[in-house]
Amino acid sequence: MSAAKISVAKKAIDYIEKKLSIETVLGIGTGSTVNYFINELDAYKNLFRGAVSSSEASSQLLREKNIEVFSLNDVNQIDFYIDGADEVSPNNFLIKGGGGAHTREKIVAAAAQEFICIVDKTKMVDKLGAFPLPVEVIPEARSFVARKIVALGGKPIYRENFITDQGNHIIDVEEIDISEPEALEILLNNIPGVVDNGIFAFNKPELVLVSD
Repeated sequence: MSAAKISVAKKAIDYIEKKLSIETVLGIGTGSTVNYFINELDAYKNLFRGAVSSSEASSQLLREKNIEVFSLNDVNQIDFYIDGADEVSPNNFLIKGGGGAHTREKIVAAAAQEFICIVDKTKMVDKLGAFPLPVEVIPEARSFVARKIVALGGKPIYRENFITDQGNHIIDVEEIDISEPEALEILLNNIPGVVDNGIFAFNKPELVLVSD
């Protein structure tokens, strides 16, 4: 598995390398595949300005490589956002959030000029939904949101002993129909107390790179 993740990390480096400049700001996602990308990025850190990270974990890895980490508030543009996914549909719709960072991931993806998704081939699916759908919620609203999810046909499971970087909780939703990802993304986000959910339909990647 690590060989596959290294191979797709190298594909992403090959794609962006000639497009880097000293003004380039990269967006960096979260997860094991992205960690391999950060390792590969180390050799090219003098070719770009720095990065905006989607999680504290990725920020720490970037700083260990002496890559400057910026707040999204402090940059005018993100040129490329590189991140993995838990599932990728044939239309490039994603489920993300297995690591609980999908809210910030979605924000950085939306701010980027180009979103490049890097995955091993096991993440490619015919339709979304086998992987539980993460929903970040305000702690006080967790039970209310869970009841609303049940009414939508989903099975909510509280992710115990996990707090997001924003100080919120995660509900992982099983058995919910994701045949219309855009509609469900909107529907879930309109439940009061939901911060964001792990469907990336409106912020789907322009490019999906898959391991050999």
